[in-house]
Amino acid sequence: MGLPAVDINYLAVLVAGIVSFVIGGLWYSPILFGNVWVKLSKFTKKDMEAAQKKGMTKLYIIQFIVSLLMACILAHFAAYLTAETFIDSLQLAIWSWLGFIVPVQIGSVLWECRPVKLFLINTSHYLVALIIMVAIIVAW
Repeated sequence: MGLPAVDINYLAVLVAGIVSFVIGGLWYSPILFGNVWVKLSKFTKKDMEAAQKKGMTKLYIIQFIVSLLMACILAHFAAYLTAETFIDSLQLAIWSWLGFIVPVQIGSVLWECRPVKLFLINTSHYLVALIIMVAIIVAW
Protein backbone atom coordinates (compact mmCIF):
# COMPACT_ATOMS: atom_id res chain seq x y z
CA MET A 1 0.00 0.00 0.00
CA GLY A 2 2.19 2.96 1.07
CA LEU A 3 1.70 6.64 1.63
CA PRO A 4 -0.28 8.68 -0.88
CA ALA A 5 1.57 10.95 -3.27
CA VAL A 6 1.46 14.58 -2.19
CA ASP A 7 2.33 17.83 -3.86
CA ILE A 8 5.15 19.63 -2.10
CA ASN A 9 5.83 23.31 -2.66
CA TYR A 10 9.61 23.21 -2.85
CA LEU A 11 9.89 26.99 -2.88
CA ALA A 12 8.15 27.01 0.53
CA VAL A 13 10.54 24.26 1.65
CA LEU A 14 13.51 26.34 0.52
CA VAL A 15 12.25 29.46 2.30
CA ALA A 16 11.45 27.48 5.47
CA GLY A 17 14.94 25.95 5.37
CA ILE A 18 16.58 29.34 4.96
CA VAL A 19 14.50 30.85 7.76
CA SER A 20 15.36 27.93 10.06
CA PHE A 21 19.04 28.41 9.30
CA VAL A 22 18.79 32.14 10.07
CA ILE A 23 16.91 31.45 13.32
CA GLY A 24 19.69 29.08 14.38
CA GLY A 25 22.31 31.69 13.53
CA LEU A 26 20.56 34.30 15.65
CA TRP A 27 19.67 31.87 18.46
CA TYR A 28 23.28 30.82 18.99
CA SER A 29 24.77 34.28 18.41
CA PRO A 30 25.77 36.66 21.21
CA ILE A 31 22.58 38.60 20.43
CA LEU A 32 20.46 35.86 22.01
CA PHE A 33 21.86 32.74 23.70
CA GLY A 34 25.30 32.28 22.15
CA ASN A 35 27.38 33.36 25.13
CA VAL A 36 25.37 31.26 27.58
CA TRP A 37 25.42 28.30 25.18
CA VAL A 38 29.23 28.49 24.84
CA LYS A 39 29.64 28.64 28.61
CA LEU A 40 27.20 25.76 29.28
CA SER A 41 28.80 23.69 26.50
CA LYS A 42 32.15 24.25 28.24
CA PHE A 43 33.88 25.60 25.17
CA THR A 44 36.97 27.65 25.88
CA LYS A 45 38.15 30.65 23.94
CA LYS A 46 40.93 28.40 22.61
CA ASP A 47 38.32 25.87 21.39
CA MET A 48 36.43 28.62 19.59
CA GLU A 49 39.57 30.01 17.96
CA ALA A 50 40.60 26.53 16.82
CA ALA A 51 37.18 25.92 15.27
CA GLN A 52 37.34 29.24 13.42
CA LYS A 53 40.86 28.51 12.13
CA LYS A 54 39.77 25.07 10.97
CA GLY A 55 36.96 26.69 8.99
CA MET A 56 33.27 26.74 9.64
CA THR A 57 32.04 26.83 6.05
CA LYS A 58 31.63 23.06 5.76
CA LEU A 59 29.70 22.96 9.03
CA TYR A 60 27.38 25.77 7.90
CA ILE A 61 26.72 23.99 4.59
CA ILE A 62 25.88 20.74 6.38
CA GLN A 63 23.59 22.57 8.81
CA PHE A 64 21.82 24.31 5.91
CA ILE A 65 21.27 20.97 4.16
CA VAL A 66 19.87 19.51 7.40
CA SER A 67 17.53 22.53 7.69
CA LEU A 68 16.28 21.88 4.16
CA LEU A 69 15.78 18.20 4.96
CA MET A 70 13.76 19.07 8.06
CA ALA A 71 11.62 21.51 6.06
CA CYS A 72 11.00 18.88 3.38
CA ILE A 73 9.91 16.27 5.94
CA LEU A 74 7.67 18.84 7.65
CA ALA A 75 6.09 19.64 4.27
CA HIS A 76 5.29 15.96 3.80
CA PHE A 77 3.82 15.73 7.32
CA ALA A 78 1.72 18.86 6.69
CA ALA A 79 0.44 17.42 3.41
CA TYR A 80 -0.37 14.01 4.88
CA LEU A 81 -2.22 15.66 7.75
CA THR A 82 -3.90 18.17 5.41
CA ALA A 83 -2.78 21.07 7.59
CA GLU A 84 -4.38 24.24 6.29
CA THR A 85 -4.53 26.77 9.12
CA PHE A 86 -2.10 28.38 11.51
CA ILE A 87 -3.59 26.29 14.33
CA ASP A 88 -2.96 23.14 12.26
CA SER A 89 0.65 24.22 11.69
CA LEU A 90 1.10 25.08 15.37
CA GLN A 91 -0.19 21.66 16.43
CA LEU A 92 2.04 19.89 13.90
CA ALA A 93 5.09 21.83 15.08
CA ILE A 94 4.42 21.26 18.77
CA TRP A 95 3.66 17.53 18.39
CA SER A 96 6.74 17.04 16.19
CA TRP A 97 8.87 18.87 18.74
CA LEU A 98 7.41 17.01 21.68
CA GLY A 99 7.59 13.61 19.98
CA PHE A 100 10.96 13.82 18.26
CA ILE A 101 13.13 16.71 19.44
CA VAL A 102 12.51 16.60 23.20
CA PRO A 103 13.07 12.83 23.59
CA VAL A 104 16.31 12.93 21.60
CA GLN A 105 17.62 16.06 23.31
CA ILE A 106 16.81 14.86 26.83
CA GLY A 107 19.44 12.17 26.37
CA SER A 108 22.12 14.85 26.58
CA VAL A 109 20.92 15.66 30.10
CA LEU A 110 20.43 12.06 31.21
CA TRP A 111 23.50 10.41 29.71
CA GLU A 112 25.99 13.18 28.95
CA CYS A 113 25.33 15.11 32.18
CA ARG A 114 24.68 18.30 30.27
CA PRO A 115 22.99 21.15 32.15
CA VAL A 116 19.21 21.40 31.97
CA LYS A 117 19.62 25.05 30.95
CA LEU A 118 21.56 23.91 27.86
CA PHE A 119 18.76 21.44 27.07
CA LEU A 120 16.24 24.29 27.35
CA ILE A 121 18.24 26.56 25.03
CA ASN A 122 18.63 23.84 22.42
CA THR A 123 15.11 22.45 22.53
CA SER A 124 13.43 25.86 22.60
CA HIS A 125 15.43 26.76 19.49
CA TYR A 126 13.88 23.79 17.71
CA LEU A 127 10.40 24.64 18.95
CA VAL A 128 10.63 28.18 17.57
CA ALA A 129 12.16 26.96 14.30
CA LEU A 130 9.53 24.24 13.83
CA ILE A 131 6.64 26.62 14.49
CA ILE A 132 7.93 29.14 11.96
CA MET A 133 8.92 26.51 9.38
CA VAL A 134 5.55 24.75 9.44
CA ALA A 135 3.70 28.09 9.39
CA ILE A 136 5.60 29.06 6.22
CA ILE A 137 4.92 25.70 4.58
CA VAL A 138 1.22 25.66 5.45
CA ALA A 139 0.64 29.32 4.56
CA TRP A 140 2.32 28.94 1.20
